[in-house]
Amino acid sequence: MRWLLYVVAAVAAPILVVVLIGLALPKAHRATRMARFMQPPEAIFAAITGPQDWRPGITTEELASNGGPRRWRENSSHGWITFEEAATDPPRHYRARIADKNLPFSGTWTYEITPADGGCTCRITEEGEVYNPVFRFVSRFIIGNTRTIDEYLNALGRKFDESVKIED
Repeated sequence: MRWLLYVVAAVAAPILVVVLIGLALPKAHRATRMARFMQPPEAIFAAITGPQDWRPGITTEELASNGGPRRWRENSSHGWITFEEAATDPPRHYRARIADKNLPFSGTWTYEITPADGGCTCRITEEGEVYNPVFRFVSRFIIGNTRTIDEYLNALGRKFDESVKIED
């Protein structure tokens, strides 16, 4: 019977450590990354605000906005997430936010597109909150707060047959 207590303790201890570390982490985080493109700002802005069929594994569905901000849903391996447009100033600035209130996370992505020699830069800033302490731990230490931004910028580069160098 004693061995059963050891097994339970061996399983429970790492889970407890993950939960305690997650509780110690702040709910809110901010991550930013930038890439350079050989495209004009208008092309990058159109790709960001248009159909996302260039992103691997993403299905986009436009929703009726009923006079409010533009809304859409994206389906990925994580399921459906509803987004809405929070701010737009073509072709320089765009902000989208998660509109779902029942997810274990929320936040915005702000896109800043700046003309540069022979093209432009696109900086994405994520301002998010992760409510569940276990998800907070995973997001910070296993997935990384910039992974989704990096994947997005790389996919955007592939859309234009460009390899991108991602910077902080």
